[in-house]
This record gives sequence, structure tokens and C-alpha cells, in this order.
Amino acid sequence: MSEFLQFLRLLQRNKVTLILVPLITVIVCYFLVKRLPDSYDAHARIATGLVDKTDQVVTKSKEEQDSQIARKFESLIQVMLLKRTLDQVSYRLILNDLKGKKDSTWREPVRELADMSKADKSKAIALITQKYKAREELFLWKPYERSLNKIIEDMHYGADALRGKLTVYRSGGSDYIDIQYEAEDPDLAAYVINTLSQEFISNNSSRIVDNNKKTIDFLQTFMVQKLNDLNNRMTILKNYKIQNRVLNLNEQAKSIYGQMADYESRREIAQKDIIAYSAAIGNIDKKFDPADRKYFESALTEINQSIITNKRSLRELNEKYNLSNFNPRLKISLDSLRNQLSGQIDAASDKYVYNPMAVKQDLVTQKLGMEISLDLARNSVSSIQGELNRLNRKFDGLVPNEAKIQEYETQIDIANKEYISALQRYNDASLEFSFPVYLNLIERAMPGEIQSSKKMVLVILSGVISFTFCVFVFFILFYLDKSIRYPLDLANATDRPVLGYLNALDKNMNLSVSGMNASDDKQIRLYKNLVRSVRYELDNELSDPKIIAVTSLSDGVGKTSFVVALAWAFSKINKTVLIVDGNFGQPDISKLNPDSALFESFLKKDVPVEAVPGQISILGNKGGDFSLLELSDEKLIGQKLAMLKSKFDIILVETDSLTAMNKAKEWISFADRVVAVFSSGNSISGEDQSKVQYLMNLENKFSGWILTNTEDIPEQAGKIGKLVEA
Repeated sequence: MSEFLQFLRLLQRNKVTLILVPLITVIVCYFLVKRLPDSYDAHARIATGLVDKTDQVVTKSKEEQDSQIARKFESLIQVMLLKRTLDQVSYRLILNDLKGKKDSTWREPVRELADMSKADKSKAIALITQKYKAREELFLWKPYERSLNKIIEDMHYGADALRGKLTVYRSGGSDYIDIQYEAEDPDLAAYVINTLSQEFISNNSSRIVDNNKKTIDFLQTFMVQKLNDLNNRMTILKNYKIQNRVLNLNEQAKSIYGQMADYESRREIAQKDIIAYSAAIGNIDKKFDPADRKYFESALTEINQSIITNKRSLRELNEKYNLSNFNPRLKISLDSLRNQLSGQIDAASDKYVYNPMAVKQDLVTQKLGMEISLDLARNSVSSIQGELNRLNRKFDGLVPNEAKIQEYETQIDIANKEYISALQRYNDASLEFSFPVYLNLIERAMPGEIQSSKKMVLVILSGVISFTFCVFVFFILFYLDKSIRYPLDLANATDRPVLGYLNALDKNMNLSVSGMNASDDKQIRLYKNLVRSVRYELDNELSDPKIIAVTSLSDGVGKTSFVVALAWAFSKINKTVLIVDGNFGQPDISKLNPDSALFESFLKKDVPVEAVPGQISILGNKGGDFSLLELSDEKLIGQKLAMLKSKFDIILVETDSLTAMNKAKEWISFADRVVAVFSSGNSISGEDQSKVQYLMNLENKFSGWILTNTEDIPEQAGKIGKLVEA
């Protein structure tokens, strides 16, 4: 808080600067803005179709996010502000001036434009028209085009000049882009906005058409490519099936597998029949003895020949039946021949008997039938096994065909999906691009209305800105300023108390003892009041008599004035006061009082010094480059000072500054109290740190500081110590 108050005091001290600088700035700004032309503002609006899709015949089902829409609006605005777009407006403006259209020229031509001949203008018109149609910018590395560009810029038609007065923004969250332009002529403002809108919409529409055409052409080419790829793969599969005689691989495999299963089941049945018939025939043979078998065989020899012939025919027909995949027609012939053979066997049994014992007649008949069935079963097994082997070979031949066909079919399926996707994208793009959404200028710009004058605002701003700048400069100076101007600053910097401060006085004021009594000036009155405050602090520290040495860190800080004033203050309370001018290098007190006794004479000749209550006595010096102990030995000086203490209540000794450290130390060694004077506005440098440390080492002998030459400090009294922050 104290620093803030100090800053306010700094501003108060420089209040003249704070008033004059803004005032001068305001006056200069007033005369400058007075010459500015009036300003006119025109406005136009463009519908984009990004938000309001009412006019769209085909809309996308996917809703766009607000952030995506915002990016599209920002992209459109940036395209409108591109130099390439603004160059089109520049070309139109300069062409109007070159062609001399009275209703489309609003500015006085620059000297280069006015000095052009008709031929030069025709050449410039041809080049700029070419650039306008090609939407190209002027090539500045070509001298002629660079000269035309300079004319455009001098006429304030350039892209940067237009962009500086142009404002393009999205109107809230709506579907519209608002365009504003400010110019010195209302018709010029409207012309620039309408021309910019037309060029921007034309450029945007041509971009949409070109991009749509490129997209459709690419998707069509891509779709045809995928269709050709699909057809090629289908042709490869068809040729493979023709070359490998494959109609329907799955159906063929199922048919072969079914036949194999049927043949295997019939083979198992035939194998079982072979085992059963062989065992049955063996059992029947065991029941006949050899004599019976001979008789039986001799009796049936002729019949057996016929049965054997039929059995051979039955075996051949059975093989044909098996190889024909069990043809039903052959099955009828096979059953007929089998019934014929069974009849022959029954007839033989009825006609011939082999002995009177007819018990074994049925066994013979059964054996003959079993032998026929056994032959048929054995024949079936061999023919069935041969057919199974043929079917296995045929089935094994289908496996590689199946793998290759699956590979081709997989490729066809992938190619078909790619073609369907390409076809869908082509159809979607064709439908969408058949109804494109173009920008639309829904509000054309009309001649602008005059704007409220900003001249007064500029004048006020100039004053405010200059005032703020001055305050900022003073703040920087205050922040960088390390000088001490207030008692609290001095106490904080030295960690020692400040007994008081003294205000600055004019150099022509008389500060002698007689002058202190006679003057009634306001500054003198304040000075005397502040000295009385210091007197009170010193008088309470130590009882009389006492020797007070007054020193300083450097010369020229008001030490002499303080000593004289302090002596005057003590004399006012009826004390006997003696001033000793101990500053041999600068004996200012002796010069102010040339009739006073000399301290050198007092030491050597014992010159009497009278002590009168309420009066001030002075011991001056002749001056010179010597110190106190060089005048006499320490013992004698001590005795002389003790004698003076017996006569005077207060002895004030002005010593040299601590710049001459040894001279001041000699006086301080004989003093009871030491007071240091510091001038306001000075700072404690690195060289002064040793002097401050010396004073601090005096401890209680050092009473404190006196701050002199202060300004703008409200009158106060009392000792000020270091501020300790919590």
C-alpha cells in the first residue's frame, strides 16, 4: 500500500506532464482527423445452403456436426478473403478507370494513370482483361506488370487495401454469410461488395462443377474397370469348367458318393451270402457218405449239365446287372433266369432218386440251390469291387477341380462386391451431383449510408492512450528507480530507524541562526517544525550533557543546514548549545560565521568559550587537509571536550562525510550519539554498504537517520522504524 501511495505521489509531482502530453496529443489528433473524409458502409448477404437445406432436392441422410459446419463456413470466408478473389475486384475497378466509365469511377486517378496515352491504356486493358478471365495475379517479376500493380495499389484497389475495409462473417448460427465494406463513396462501397459477391459465387460454382465432373468421370472409369474385372474372372471359370468337363461339381460329387455307398452296402451283403452259403454247403456234404455221393452224381449227370449251362448264363447276366448300376430291366431278366434254374433243380429232385432212402432228397435240392446262390454272390463281389474302384478313381479326379473352382468363385465373389460398391458410389454421386447446391446472393448491396463520425472517438482515444502511456512510462521509471525518497524506504534499506525528515528549501534562503529567528516563510516554518521533532527524539535518548556527531554517506546532503537548525531548536528550550565545525575539508559553518572562535585555537591556546542559556556558541576551523587527531593528541582532545561538556548541555559536531572515513571516525569516537544525514532522491550504492555497516556496528551509539531535501511528504513527526511484513 505504501508503494502505491508513493507512485501516486510520483504522478502528483509530474501532474503537469500528465496534463500537457494528452492535451497536445488531443489537439494534434483533432487537426489530423478533421481532414478525414466521411465514411459509408454497404452490406450484402449470401446464402450457403450448409444449414438450411430447403432448396436441396437430394439431401444427405447423415447430419453434419456443428463443428464441421463451422469449419466449412470458415473455409468459405477465407476463400472470399484470398488475394486471388480480391484481385478480381481490383481488376474490375481499375478497368473501369482505364475505360473511363463515368458511372463506375469514384476516385481521382493517380499521376501514372492520368499520364497514360490511349495506346498505353489499351495495352493495360488487354493485359488486365486477360488476367481477369484467367483468374491470374500480376507477375511482379515482370516490369510492366509490376508497374500496373503499383497503379492499382496507389489507387487503393489492391487486395490489402480492400481487405482492410472489408468485414466478412457468419451471421450467428444461421446459413448466411454477411459482407460489409466501408468506403468514402456510397456507390463505391456497394460496387465493391456486389462485385466481390459475384466473383466469389462464380468461382465457387465453377469449382463445384469441375469437381463434380472429375468425380463422376473417375467413378465411372472405376466402375467399368471393376465390371471388366468381374467379367474376366467369370470367363476364366467358364473356360476351366469346359476344359475339365465340369457341369456341376457338387451334384457330381453327391451322385458318385451315393453310388459308392450303394455298391459298398451290396458288397457287404454279397460277402455275407458267400460265407453263409459256403458253410451251409459244407454242412450238407458232411451228411453224405462217398457211396451215396457217387450214386447221386451218376444219376444227375445229364441234368447237371443243363443246370451248369444256366448257371453260367446267370453269372454273366448278374455281372451285367452290377455294371449297369442295378438296371431294373436286367433285374427282371435275372429273376426270370433264376426261377428257371430253380425249376430245373426241383424237376431233377422229383425225377431221380439216388436210393430207396428218400430222407436225404431235400438236402440234395437245397445244396444245388445254395451252390447257385454262392456262385452268384462270388460273381457279384468281384463285379461290385471293380465298379467301386472305378467310382473312387472318378471321385479322386474331382478334388483338384473343386479346389481350383473354389479359388475362381472366391475371386468372382470379391470382384462382384467391388463392382457393386463402385456402382453404388457412382449412382449416389450421379444423383447428388445432378442437383448441386450453389451459393446465392439473397441481398444485394445498396449504396451505403453515412456512418456516425468516429472522429470524436479517435480524438478521445488519442487522449486516453497518451495519458495511459504517460502513466505506464512513469510506472516503469518508478519500478526501476532505486532511489530513496521517503523515511520508510530509508529505514527498510538500512534496517535502522529514521529520526525524522526535513523538507527541501530554496538555495537562496538564509539558514543562519539569525535567519532562522527572523524568517517567517512557509517552507522555513515547516522546516523548523520538523527539526523540533528530531530534537525531541534526540533529547529523549540521553540526558545532558551530550556530544552529538552529525555525519553523512556523501557530501552535499544538507548536513550543515541540519546542524544549524538543530542547534537553534535546542536553544529554544533554553539549553546551552555549542556548534563545533569538525568538517575541516568543507568548513561551511565557519564560513557562515567568520567571527566565531577557532577550534584549533581552543585546543592550543585555551581560548575561552562562553555558555549562555538559550544562546548558541560556535567553534569554527581554518579548514585544510588534516584530521582531528592531527591537531593534538587524543588525551588532550578528550580533556578539552570534557571541559566543554561541563559548560554546555548540547555539543553538535559536524564531521566530514563517511567518504573520508578516518576523519569522521575520529570525531565519532569522542561523541555520545551519532546522527547520519541522507538526502532524498539518492540511492545506497554498493560502495555505501560498508559505510552503512560501520554505522550499524555502532549499535546504540548510532541514533538513526535524518532524511533531508524531501518533497511532497505530508507533515508528520516521530521516529520511523523498519516495516516488518507479516
